[in-house]
Amino acid sequence: MRRASWRARLRYQFDKSMAAGPIALIGWLAVISLVVIIAAGLVLALTGIAPDGGEHLSFVEGAWESLMRTMDAGTMGGDIGWPFRGVSLVVTISGIFVFSALIGVLSSGLEEKLDDLRKGRSQVLENDHTIIFNWSPSIFDVISELVIANTSRRRPRIVIMAAKDKVEMEDELADKIENLTNTRIICRSGDPTDLYDINIVNPHTSRSIIVLSPEGDHADSEVIKTVLALVNDPGRRKEPYQIAAEIRDTRNAEVARIVGGKELQLVLADDLISRIVAHSSRQSGLSGVYSELLDFEGCEIYTLEQPELSGKSFGAAVMMYETSTLIGFCDNEGAVHLNPPANRIFLPGERAIIIAEDDAAIKSAAAEMRIDKEAIRAPVTRETKAERTLMLGWNRRGPIIARELSRYVAPGSQLTIAADTPDIEEEVRGLTLASDNMAVTCRVTDTSSRAELDDLDIPAYDHVLVLGYSDHMAAQPADTRTLVTLLQLRRIAEKTGRHIGIVSEMIDVRNRELAAVTRADDFVVSNKLVSLMLAQASENGQMAAIFDELLDEDGSEIYMRPVTDYVSIDKPLTFYTICLAALRRGEVAIGYQRQRQGEADARNLSGVVVNPGKSDLLAFAEADRLIILARQ
Repeated sequence: MRRASWRARLRYQFDKSMAAGPIALIGWLAVISLVVIIAAGLVLALTGIAPDGGEHLSFVEGAWESLMRTMDAGTMGGDIGWPFRGVSLVVTISGIFVFSALIGVLSSGLEEKLDDLRKGRSQVLENDHTIIFNWSPSIFDVISELVIANTSRRRPRIVIMAAKDKVEMEDELADKIENLTNTRIICRSGDPTDLYDINIVNPHTSRSIIVLSPEGDHADSEVIKTVLALVNDPGRRKEPYQIAAEIRDTRNAEVARIVGGKELQLVLADDLISRIVAHSSRQSGLSGVYSELLDFEGCEIYTLEQPELSGKSFGAAVMMYETSTLIGFCDNEGAVHLNPPANRIFLPGERAIIIAEDDAAIKSAAAEMRIDKEAIRAPVTRETKAERTLMLGWNRRGPIIARELSRYVAPGSQLTIAADTPDIEEEVRGLTLASDNMAVTCRVTDTSSRAELDDLDIPAYDHVLVLGYSDHMAAQPADTRTLVTLLQLRRIAEKTGRHIGIVSEMIDVRNRELAAVTRADDFVVSNKLVSLMLAQASENGQMAAIFDELLDEDGSEIYMRPVTDYVSIDKPLTFYTICLAALRRGEVAIGYQRQRQGEADARNLSGVVVNPGKSDLLAFAEADRLIILARQ
């Protein structure tokens, strides 16, 4: 092989050094300046050139004079004698070249650094922070809830990483989140499935991690890859992470659980919303109960050790709390048990599951319990009747809602699905139900058309469900069409003079206020509830398991029942009395709903009050209902 010439090798080494960036360029400029200064100093010292009338310059003096003219071109203005002026001119021109290049290099380097900062690629050096991976419409509600949860914490930080421009993220957050109180938000751009990018946000020192479902066709795959990268990072911390991740398709849940293990809490978005919609359609106001339990502004669910409960029965423990509501326990293996038998004894180390306004408010009561045992009524047996349900609209949650409804309705019930989405008839024919108690029929209908709605004879149905067309429309157009349908239903109800029980799914919480004019019985805001669940799961490691139990037909669920089924209402009663009435039936009373407008409606909870003070005297009306945790 022909050996490269020394010029080629020298040029190659020079090219490599120049490619090293601004530092290398500054180094070369410094070398050039040093060569010029030394050369000029030697010339002046060896030739004896000096200003007219001046003394002979030594090498050091000559080098100093050259340095001054290199740094400041105006210095040579006072030089006398053409030989000395000639040397000064060469040195000054070299200095102008060097310092002009230096200014350009520094400017370019500074601009490059600012670009890097704008791109959000610098390392995060926070401790005890909450990390949010991916960007979706849910992120604003998640952050708003975390801000409320962080109010009592010192220097809370939320770090966001998404495949989105850092400046765009910061601008959107500034527009849509009004008050951050003491919370600071830090944004970084990167790929949440890439191990190097994940380490930019420093998960090893994080308090909790939320993985949102990104927008796109392969959202679940990206969520699972992010969890996989976090859990299996070779350089990860030894302590387990607290990860809350959103999964859309229930079929991907098992893979996610295998990947995340005990460090992962899954929020199955479609499954969660579908079950709440199905349950709310049969019990108006139920979504308000779930919102209250998930919203950091109201009462929350806590899991914590209560040593004073050790050796006590569950029934006795329920009556020990005046301002909190005990609903279950976590055993020593971490399993959740809601509404256990009243004679079940608490074991040492088991954690109580308690609804409270704040963990500081959880204290066992020493006050006297005022209970009117004579007001407690015997259990009422009610016959289950076949139900007729109408579902207007269709999306990917429709099949889950239909299956969930079939679990609870009596034999002979009917579900009519009316929508005009593509292939709606084929999808309805392919539905898989949990029982044979419910027959399903399909009608291709424009749900925004008054004439076509009239053809459905809507007042003949017991329950009406309105779903958004979120699979085929963006959030705002889908909610707009839902609003049109709700307004048409309101007109039909007014014309017939009959009350129509309507539960509607909304996608964007901002449209919830607009929908209030339609006077629907209940609204389930899908994005909001998923956001609340993710925020709660990031703070409470048992939250996903608790809600799995609440929404599972084999576990204890929340029911809305007439207050007159439990107690007589001819005089005011304490909630202690209601708690005892529920315990005698193997249930837990967690609140009530007033059918008349009241203070609780300020938060759009349909008159729902969760975790009332047990010693307060309450006067109930015939239409009021109790919120009960029961197995059936």
